[in-house]
Amino acid sequence: MARDSISDLLAFMAVARERSFTRAASKLGVSQSSLSHTIRALETRLGVRLLTRTTRSVAPTEAGERLLQTVAPRLQDIESEVAAVSGLGAKSAGTIRITAIDHVVDTLLWPRLRPLIAEYPDLKIEISTDYRMVDIVAEGFDIGVRWGDQVAKDMVAVRLMPDQRMLIVGAPDYLAAHGVPATPQELLAHNCITLRLASSGSLYAWELKNGARELQVNVSGQATFHSVYQMLNAALSGCGLAFVPQDLVQPHLAAGRLQAVLQDWAPVFPGLHAYYPSRRQSTRTLALVIEALRTPQQFNPAHLPGAARR
Repeated sequence: MARDSISDLLAFMAVARERSFTRAASKLGVSQSSLSHTIRALETRLGVRLLTRTTRSVAPTEAGERLLQTVAPRLQDIESEVAAVSGLGAKSAGTIRITAIDHVVDTLLWPRLRPLIAEYPDLKIEISTDYRMVDIVAEGFDIGVRWGDQVAKDMVAVRLMPDQRMLIVGAPDYLAAHGVPATPQELLAHNCITLRLASSGSLYAWELKNGARELQVNVSGQATFHSVYQMLNAALSGCGLAFVPQDLVQPHLAAGRLQAVLQDWAPVFPGLHAYYPSRRQSTRTLALVIEALRTPQQFNPAHLPGAARR
């Protein structure tokens, strides 16, 4: 394959993933017109349209999707190996892309990565917050951060924190008005603050555990969010009961702004892990970031939203 064809395929991958010529051009460091010309030339050589273009969106055609699914992983392997060789040098540079849950960025990732950025001025960190399970290889991420039981077995996983207890919490005013649930079944009569899962579009069923007994409770309520931060704020405002990580709500429990209920049914989930493909040769830059994330830091409640609220 000609060298130009490889460059053109990389350009196509960027447009197909970004679903935008403008964003892809910015990422590649080329002009939008030049990128458009490159894609047209590739389509002409292949004799097939790869992208469907409208005034508002760009999407792969059937042929483009096939190319993206079959050729892209091979090109990524080549890029990874080239990056690995480059990373053997003493200088740590480049961009590390990370996908993580939103509150984890504030309370864990950024406090550990900020000193690293200060020490290595040529290092760039890009963090995307998402609750869905992301295929980090297909979507071009270097590192994913998720709960331990969500990490695929073919990934290298590095524990970042101990196992995490989940709590059902509510504001004192809400509990005084609606009563304190004594059993999981009584949650069905409460106004519960729900989380919609980005991966499936369904509402998350609260996974409760008391010893060997496990229950999934399909709670409902007036407020549904896509982020634990908004769930926490809704609970603080007295909207209803929320099911959230203990570390996130501990300052509010200590200050009396929230109360935990049904603590006998509070499950413990596997702690957060950073993970990356096992087949990928670790570059010096990637190794530096992983090591920084691995380093324990003192949990700082001041980083949490609403921590100053009384």
